[in-house]
Amino acid sequence: MTDIRSKVLADLAFDRRTLMLGTTAGLTAVAAGGLTMLSSRPAFASPQINKPAPDFSAIDSNGKTVSLASLRGKIVALEWTNHDCPYVRKHYNTGNMQSLQKQAADAGIVWLSVISSPPGEQGNVTPEKANELTQTRKAAPAAVLLDPKGQVGRAYDARTTPQMFLINAEGTLVYMGGIDSIPSTRADDIEKATPYFKDAIVAVTKGEPVQNAVTRPYGCTVKYTTS
Repeated sequence: MTDIRSKVLADLAFDRRTLMLGTTAGLTAVAAGGLTMLSSRPAFASPQINKPAPDFSAIDSNGKTVSLASLRGKIVALEWTNHDCPYVRKHYNTGNMQSLQKQAADAGIVWLSVISSPPGEQGNVTPEKANELTQTRKAAPAAVLLDPKGQVGRAYDARTTPQMFLINAEGTLVYMGGIDSIPSTRADDIEKATPYFKDAIVAVTKGEPVQNAVTRPYGCTVKYTTS
């Protein structure tokens, strides 16, 4: 019993840099030698491709309210981010994320970076820090949404940073998943990977269907508030 308990507790000892693959919801209820574990995360209602994207309203780093409804008629990109996450740093330190943001802006896409980390968790920032990060990294989002209560994140079932979503001009969710196909922190893997999100941007701006509309996100787990 002691060995089983030790193994279970060891399995739980993942930290902020835990790699998440697929659509697993964290811990499921399991029984091991009489020890029962229940999910430590609330159940999420997953958004669906080719269905209306979940509506949201959030305050950005400049104190302005941004809602999906107000952006109707525009293509919207959502990027879940955490500046301390090594998977996020991989794409910002190489300029890959900034390149995608600028490509999107040139195509008239509204790019919203979303920070769902609550106070006390990795990635949580003040509005001033969010703006500083945008400036120092030469990032080009239309806005950075601060979501410390996790309302937007839960609406989209966002589980990792980075995690990407694309909404067409009609408000329909047309892509959700990873930024690319190789789940690593190695910068040289970017060129080798299938650029899922970039491909989605190109397809939607051409009015074409997204070929890989649902892919497996990878990165650091989003730590939602429990209060």
